Amino acid sequence: MKDTFTRNTCILFATAFVLIALPALLMDLPVADGYPLIDAYVAQILTLGGVNAIMAVSVNVICGITGQLSLGQAGFQALGAYAVIILTEAGIPLPISILLGGLAAAFFGFLIGFPTLKLEGDYLAIVTLAFGEIIRVCLVNLKAFTGGPNGKQFSTVFTTSLDHSAAISYSAIIGSLVLIVVLLQNFVRSTYGRAILAVREDEIAANSNGISVFRYKMAGFVIASFIAGIGGALYAPFIGFIKPDLASFNNSINDLIFVVLGGMGSITGGILAAFVLTVLQEALRFLHDYRLLIYPVILIFVMLFRPQGLLGTKELSFIKMYSGIPGLFAKIFKKRKREV
Repeated sequence: MKDTFTRNTCILFATAFVLIALPALLMDLPVADGYPLIDAYVAQILTLGGVNAIMAVSVNVICGITGQLSLGQAGFQALGAYAVIILTEAGIPLPISILLGGLAAAFFGFLIGFPTLKLEGDYLAIVTLAFGEIIRVCLVNLKAFTGGPNGKQFSTVFTTSLDHSAAISYSAIIGSLVLIVVLLQNFVRSTYGRAILAVREDEIAANSNGISVFRYKMAGFVIASFIAGIGGALYAPFIGFIKPDLASFNNSINDLIFVVLGGMGSITGGILAAFVLTVLQEALRFLHDYRLLIYPVILIFVMLFRPQGLLGTKELSFIKMYSGIPGLFAKIFKKRKREV
């Protein structure tokens, strides 16, 4: 048992190193003609994919794991983004400001959860949609703090360190994504996580077994708000400029698309879909505004041929993938031996 735990831990650490440290080194170290192997443009796309993946995790917590439909996650992202700007300008260190930005979004999620989580289905979706629009309008009119509709510029080590900004941004955002996924996976496997899953499957059965439906709905909603706030708090220093449009309905729909395509309830599926769609949108930039049609087309095909999404409720497991490699090589060698 101890050997298995050590082996699995080593596999996960090695995977995290490959996903975080190796690309960051390729962004920082010159390889050919004095230029890095991963240039600034590719690094920005990958990093933006990380931000979108964090937002996909946030939506998946409330929609896939808790079983509620929310259309206002972009509002919590905007709250985290503006919170980190205000706190950093007040002299608070950036890492602490990012964490406090997530907590600020979680606090507003707690406040809005009381009157809304007693609603279900379309009613909850409409209320969360209205909340996102309220946040956007407030950000537009609070010009003294937010810069109004023109937005607010924000300079940090993510943007001012010209030689290493790409590697710093990528490491911070992808590292945060990995940490969020690890903590969330452990939470889902815990007693509290299983209670939330029970509420998602059948509220009446969960309530009859002594599970407080409202409390666990609230827990899922606050966690999703916190993750969205962290996504916004990382997005602001990465981009260096923020506008109230970040809280728009379109952004909330884009985040929901990641989850629908990847699979409701599959954290790794939503992350995979976020990266794929982020890269695809940049690859189709030559189509100009017509590239925006790709989302509806993809969704139509997904709904027709795989309505549960790419992974459904399943999760990618690096441990299982690694365990299957020896068996794959054994089959290849066995097949070659027969041919000889």
